Order: sequence, then C-alpha cells, then structure tokens
Amino acid sequence: MADGTTLILCVDRDDDLGFKANVKSPVVGREACLKAAEALGLADPEDSDVNAIFQAVKTYDALVEKGEEVEVALLAGDHMHMLEGDRKIAADLMGVVDSTGAESCILISDGAEDEYVLPVVQSRMVVSGVQRVIVTQMPNLEGTYYIIKKLLDDPKVARMVLIPLGLAMLIYATAYLIGYPEGATIIVVGALGLYLLFKGLGMDEFFSYSINSLQTALHRGRITFVSYIAAILFVIVGIIIGLNSLLAYYTEEGLLLHILTFAFGAIGWFTVAGLTASIGKIIDVYLHEIVDLGKVIVLPFFIGAIGIIVYGISIYMLSISMIKDFPFEEIAGVEWAVYSMVAGLFLAFVGVYIQSLINRWIEKKGSQLPHPEGRSL
Repeated sequence: MADGTTLILCVDRDDDLGFKANVKSPVVGREACLKAAEALGLADPEDSDVNAIFQAVKTYDALVEKGEEVEVALLAGDHMHMLEGDRKIAADLMGVVDSTGAESCILISDGAEDEYVLPVVQSRMVVSGVQRVIVTQMPNLEGTYYIIKKLLDDPKVARMVLIPLGLAMLIYATAYLIGYPEGATIIVVGALGLYLLFKGLGMDEFFSYSINSLQTALHRGRITFVSYIAAILFVIVGIIIGLNSLLAYYTEEGLLLHILTFAFGAIGWFTVAGLTASIGKIIDVYLHEIVDLGKVIVLPFFIGAIGIIVYGISIYMLSISMIKDFPFEEIAGVEWAVYSMVAGLFLAFVGVYIQSLINRWIEKKGSQLPHPEGRSL
C-alpha cells in the first residue's frame, strides 16, 4: 500500500475477543473485523468492545468515501497478564504497520483503556486522532467497571480488601452457626482495629522486609537465617514469659504497670533474641562484607544496654508500687535501677569504642580488603 495510509486501529487490551469469541489477533481488513465483531457479539452482546469494532469499521467506510487511503485493524492483548498483553499489542502493531505501510493511525477505544493503550501505540507510530465509543444508556458504567476490575486484579489491593472482608464474613457466619453473634461483633471489630493499626504503623512492611531478608539469607547460605529463626523463637518465649509475669503480678493500678510487668518477664528473652540476631549478622558481614563491619559491630552492645536498662527500670517501678509477692523490695529496686543504668551506659560506650577501633582498622587495611562489589577500597 502506498505511503500516507491511515490505520483505523481498535484495541481490545484485555483480549475479550480471544477469551470470549476465540478470535486470534491481529485482525486486519474490513470483512475480517466485521466477522470478529459478529463473533464477539454472539459470545457476549453486552461487551463494549463490539461497539468499538463497529465504530472502527464505520470510520473506515467514512474515510474511504472521502477518497483517503485507509486500513482497519483490530489488536488484542492478554486476558490474564496485562503487561504481557501490552507487549503483544506493541509487537502486533509493528507487524500491521509493516504490512500496511501506515504512517499514522486513528485510535478507536471504548473509553476505559485510553490511558493504558495510547502510550503503547504512540511509541510505535503517530496517533492523529482518538475516538471514544461509549454506550449511550450507561456512559460511566464501563469506566467504573474497569477501575473496580483493575483494583481487584491487583494482588496488593485484593489482599488489603478481600481478605479482611472474607474473614469478617466467615467469623460472623461461624458465630451465628454456634448461636453467639455478640461474640462475632467483638471479634470482628477488634480484628479490624488491629488490622488498621497494623497497616497504619507500617508493620506489614516490616514483616514483609523480615520475610524477604530470611529468604535471601537462606538462598545465600548465610548464618543470619539460623540466627533470625532462633531470635524469633526467643521472642515467642519472651512473649509467653511476659504474659505469665503479667498474670503472676497483676495489678489494677494502670496500663503503665501492666507494660512494666510484661517487660519484667519478657525483656531478658527479647534481649537474647536481639543479641542472637545481631551476632549472626556480624558473622555474615565479617565473612562476606567486611567493609561494613563497623556499622553492625555496635548492635549487640546497644541491644544489651537497652535490655539491662529496661530490666532495671521495670524492677524499680514495680518494687515501689507495692505489688503483692513481687520478689524485689523498694531499696533493692533503687539499687537495680542505678546499677542497670550505669551498666547500660558503660556497655553502650564500650560498643562505640570498639566500633571506632574497627573503623580505623578497616581504613588502615582498606587497600587489602575486598569491596562487596568486587573492587578494592
């Protein structure tokens, strides 16, 4: 075909044409496009892509009557994988351009996919016009449906929306089945509250990062995988011991004492967990990324300092609160607070001092040490 040909292009990004009517794209030519529209219309008369295909043929006929050189084509993406579908559209478009010699195109769209399809087409050829085809009776239905469909197809959105709703419905159904609907309300509201706090505080990102770190450590055969698993087990033990401490020394004095009572039982195990994880990290850094040793060497000292200080402060606060059967008296509590504060500060100072020694040693030996990316310092 001669130069200057205009391509009338209709794009079915989610491949309803192939998924519903079993018509393979690209479809080129007036008669082929009419047959494709007929097949899709018989498969799903409510699909808006049928109207878009007929509009493409109508536009083609109108331009032919004016004596212009035009061709009409229909491209489809992938119904299950939109990214791969966009790549397919781009590749098919290049094939159609090569076979027709088209220099520009008029894009016919059902209105919902313009912002996704248009850049793909523009990256391959000049778009001289865009024509939307919207069903008159429901001008916003296709766009709204498409937005909702895209949101629910997004795994992140689906997990954030569908899983909480599904669990809430399941809890309600189970509670009504066992004849205790009041409990369902309490559980659902409490669970949703925890979920919102979990998301609002960014704890989901923390757990996602932790899981990714564990997977990376496992795949690379790092010591941190074992140390992190051990740390998680120590945290679980610490939570159990902390809850036992809360039950053993329970008081109605207030939330602060409840937290301190839990910390009294749990902080030792939490500290051991932190030390285990940090020591594993130090070993891996020393073996594989020694230039970063100074950044992590201070971790166990700081963790130990915080653990000692929190333990001493919890003993002091609980001893002066006259909690029944608490093993420390007020005088002993004051001594523990003072000693733990001094010990914690001293331990933190030792950590900083050792860090400075390590950094100076690395700088001195830098030219002989391998960089993590394989270069010398």
